[in-house]
Amino acid sequence: MKTLLVLLAVMVTAVLAAMPLAHAQNYGDVTSTLQNGTWTTPVNKQVQIVADVTNGLDRDQPFAYIVQVLDNNGVVVQLSWLTGTLTAGQSLSPSQSWTPTTPGNYTAEIFVWSGITNPDALSAPLVMKISVT
Repeated sequence: MKTLLVLLAVMVTAVLAAMPLAHAQNYGDVTSTLQNGTWTTPVNKQVQIVADVTNGLDRDQPFAYIVQVLDNNGVVVQLSWLTGTLTAGQSLSPSQSWTPTTPGNYTAEIFVWSGITNPDALSAPLVMKISVT
């Protein structure tokens, strides 16, 4: 079991036009744990879902960073996004926050698309399991 201190933050590395990798990091005074691929975090504590996104192309690339959180029944309990443009070789660490108010099992799905109205995937989607206690 891996224990990290503070606020749970998912770190996603998405190199545009390449496969992303994921890892997690915490900040603050909340203790979250990662066991068997599932993060456990306390109810009513803010969760930051962060990505390290790098434009590996030789041109500017517009993007949308989209995070949806689903409950155990597959119902979307939060959907948020931000948009921007990365110049060639530029990196950015966008973040979306979520404060779970009910204990249970959740799934965060992370997408990097060409835009909100253009669902052309720039990287494979990522899935993060979260248990809220």
